[in-house]
Amino acid sequence: MQKSIHTKRQARLRALLKAARKNAGLTQDGLAERMGAYKTFVSKYERGERQLDVIEFIAVAGALELDPKVLIDQLMRD
Repeated sequence: MQKSIHTKRQARLRALLKAARKNAGLTQDGLAERMGAYKTFVSKYERGERQLDVIEFIAVAGALELDPKVLIDQLMRD
């Protein structure tokens, strides 16, 4: 089984989160600041160098003012 960080679904999740960040008018720095995290946190998951655990995913969605369930529904459509 392929590691989940390198799957098409993981790439789709990264794309959804990046698009959501941009749609919110946020830079990586701005999102990281909202989360109380380092910019590298956002940069690394957007580039696929790390994957988010479920708690981090919920935190990112919250910082983007999005319902995590909506993001998961979008992810599962593809």
